[in-house]
Amino acid sequence: MIRFIHPAARAATAAATLLGAIALANPLFAATGDLFQGSAPQSRADREILAQASPEAMTPPPATSGGAATASPERIEARIKDLHQRLHITAAQEPQWNDLAQVMRDNAKAMVDLQQQRAAEKRSMTAVDVVKSYASVIEAHEAGMKKFIPAFEALYNTMSDDQKKSADALFRGRARAAAKKESKENK
Repeated sequence: MIRFIHPAARAATAAATLLGAIALANPLFAATGDLFQGSAPQSRADREILAQASPEAMTPPPATSGGAATASPERIEARIKDLHQRLHITAAQEPQWNDLAQVMRDNAKAMVDLQQQRAAEKRSMTAVDVVKSYASVIEAHEAGMKKFIPAFEALYNTMSDDQKKSADALFRGRARAAAKKESKENK
């Protein structure tokens, strides 16, 4: 693990880690788990660089027989359906839910498109290009969160107290798991 002494470097790393934890805490980036399919870092140095830009990518992707894979629309829809069920969305909340689900689909598509671009260029990328591509991933996460938050907040504001408790527990539980994993990695 690289230790950052400079406050600006620590702040940038903390921001990247926070964005990664937020992305893990919700299905906003339904494609994130598949983002690095076929391009998993091989060396320790590669993993450390990747960890700075995308903490969730430290988990090695499952092997695939067809090379680089992307999240299928079916997989994204399954994640959206699962969240719909876990949050117990009512008929009255469907308009807000549909807006949120569309943001999730759009954000997942943006991430898949970014990964496909990276995959197409990976053999010709310089080290600087690779680092810039990681910055693009972080920027895409940030842009996605800026779209996700208002849509989620609009839905959350329509929820009953019981639904809010379920949502709070769901998101806190995932955030705690991500923080616990990160704490173990920093030791």
